[in-house]
Amino acid sequence: MNPFQTLRFALGGLAANKVRSALTMLGVLIGVAAVILLLAVGNGSSQAVRASIEKLGTNALTVSPGGGSGGRRAGSGSAGTAKPLTVEDARALADASAAPHIEAVAPEVTTSQTALYEGTSHTVGQVVGTYPAYFKASNSKVSKGDYFSGDDVLASRKVAVIGSTTATELFGTSDPVGRKLVLGGTPFTVVGVLATKGGTGFQDPDDVVVAPLPTVQNAFTGFGSVGQILVEAKSADVTAGAQSEITTVLMARHGIKDPNALDFRVASQASLLTTQASTNETFTVLLGAVAAISLLVGGIGITNIMLVTVTERTREIGIRKAIGAPRGVILGQFLAESTLLSLIGGGLGVAAGLIGSHFTIVGIKPVVIPESVVGAFAIAVAIGLFFGGYPANRAASLRPIEALRHE
Repeated sequence: MNPFQTLRFALGGLAANKVRSALTMLGVLIGVAAVILLLAVGNGSSQAVRASIEKLGTNALTVSPGGGSGGRRAGSGSAGTAKPLTVEDARALADASAAPHIEAVAPEVTTSQTALYEGTSHTVGQVVGTYPAYFKASNSKVSKGDYFSGDDVLASRKVAVIGSTTATELFGTSDPVGRKLVLGGTPFTVVGVLATKGGTGFQDPDDVVVAPLPTVQNAFTGFGSVGQILVEAKSADVTAGAQSEITTVLMARHGIKDPNALDFRVASQASLLTTQASTNETFTVLLGAVAAISLLVGGIGITNIMLVTVTERTREIGIRKAIGAPRGVILGQFLAESTLLSLIGGGLGVAAGLIGSHFTIVGIKPVVIPESVVGAFAIAVAIGLFFGGYPANRAASLRPIEALRHE
């Protein structure tokens, strides 16, 4: 029997039990589509985080409160001895004599408030109180209006630069520049609108209001510690030097002598990207393992269906062997049937996965990994061969006389 005849008989066998064959293919379809989609979600999440980090610029450094990895708190090691970050710390870092590699420093406080404009209400994702240096250090550009100035900070003026999402939610298509919005009960004049950064994930980077630090402190957070300090190095080449200067200055200010007992963390873009890559690798492996279970279940389904098929067609097998059909022909036919089940199911799964990747899932735009498409399809076909091997071998091993006696 040539391959075309084997294929024809295999298709005939599948067509004889359409519903059962369709349900088996559905199991493989779900498995392949799950592998493609879950890995695409993991990849999309990774790219979104990477893009957000890179938008800060290659020479941006972030100083946050809390001990470094594996580090103890300053002093005795208890949490109570750790000092928070303050505006004075930021001013010390801005001293060119102590930190010559630092270009600009911007202390930050953040909160979330509800904004109102002529009856329209919108809860702003992030309200940032900071200095003008924040805009350059965070690579935030304005599309309309201008930034607030150092004089606005000194005078604690109620002015704000808003993100594009905030502008759309409150002002629609109108130009917000020069208009007043009420933020948490405090009126602010909009002086600029930030250019759209975009991005995917749970927090919209364009849903933001940036205002002078003392204004936000006076209205919302109080004049205590700051949430973090954003530092801009003079260039990407001197980032390491700037990081070392930050550590030296803050250790002196916080009275820390042991470098392993820091009560603050300094993160560069390189370290953030490295951490993100490591986390994403683990996340992707986990998603792939979960999806692989679906493929395994589909393979078990193929085994069950083919065993039932062999049982139902025992007399047919006996007749064919009695008239001279060799073992290889019987084996090939049933292997062809199981492989066709996984081949068709896998192909439909690839189509479903690619179509599903065009939709946003849990706030993330999936990005398909080409290798995952090829790999999932190849594994699906291999599963058909592997899990169909036992039923096919069982059919080929039947003795003609026993098969003909089967009822």
